[in-house]
Amino acid sequence: MLDRPGPDVEIPERARHRLEGMRSTPGETPAFFTSDLSVNEYYLLEQSGFEPLGFVMGSSFYHIGIQWTIAPFQNYELDVLTQALYHARENAMARMEEEAALLGADGVVGVRLEVGQHLWGLGMAEFTAMGTAVRSMQTERNYRKPNGRPFTSDLTGQEFWTLLRTRCRPVELAMGNCVYHVARRGFRQAATMFGRNVELPNYTQALYSARELALERLQTEAERVKANGIVGVDVSQSNFGWGSHVIEFFAIGTAVIREGHAPPAPDPSFTLMLNDPPRRPPTPMRSPVQSSGSADAGHAG
Repeated sequence: MLDRPGPDVEIPERARHRLEGMRSTPGETPAFFTSDLSVNEYYLLEQSGFEPLGFVMGSSFYHIGIQWTIAPFQNYELDVLTQALYHARENAMARMEEEAALLGADGVVGVRLEVGQHLWGLGMAEFTAMGTAVRSMQTERNYRKPNGRPFTSDLTGQEFWTLLRTRCRPVELAMGNCVYHVARRGFRQAATMFGRNVELPNYTQALYSARELALERLQTEAERVKANGIVGVDVSQSNFGWGSHVIEFFAIGTAVIREGHAPPAPDPSFTLMLNDPPRRPPTPMRSPVQSSGSADAGHAG
């Protein structure tokens, strides 16, 4: 289990003032909202009994420390880098969650986590979390996390609508990561494998172990909030310019709580699409001048 960062979720004063001005009481239609939802997502969100309150985000510009352990022919986790990337993402998520809380939201949907690096910030990276804060229009139901904070989810509006129909609700966007050093092959090992079809066990075990650590931490985060499972798990890998034998595996998914059994799915039915196909641009026609010139040229020949 990774050490969780401290409770520092300070956000800019201008953002706090703007969000407090947009806040409305439950049961009251928001006077104004912002969102990154598509039109279809917005429609399905309201069909789910939720309303958008505002676009929220959190950011953390983080300095990544130095990993002093040097063992080029061994597989091992780079714990300094693992902790740095985890804490940076957690700080960004916490600030986004705080913005949602200022709006009086029950949760955040469509969360995106992005990483940016700048030429003027070598050895540093900016982690940003963003999504749309939403509130349930069913005031008698509680959709928040066990600690009373807004839930977080990376589900789209369509996926959120479908999840609620399965009698599950999102509770937290869980994540786990692992930065791992993949051992280099020695000259003798490389020579014995030259020209042969053979598995590279040190590479296999390194990548397998790194993914397993990331998934184990993802699962631990979900269990911490008493979730029944995780949907939409995605495992990605990145390098961040550390070198050819250092890689990060990042696992992310939405932890959910089951509140009942899913109803039976409706029978398949024929659907006739009434959407017009996109219009093609008209085919350009040759001008009379060009046609006349061609004919004259042919006659002269």
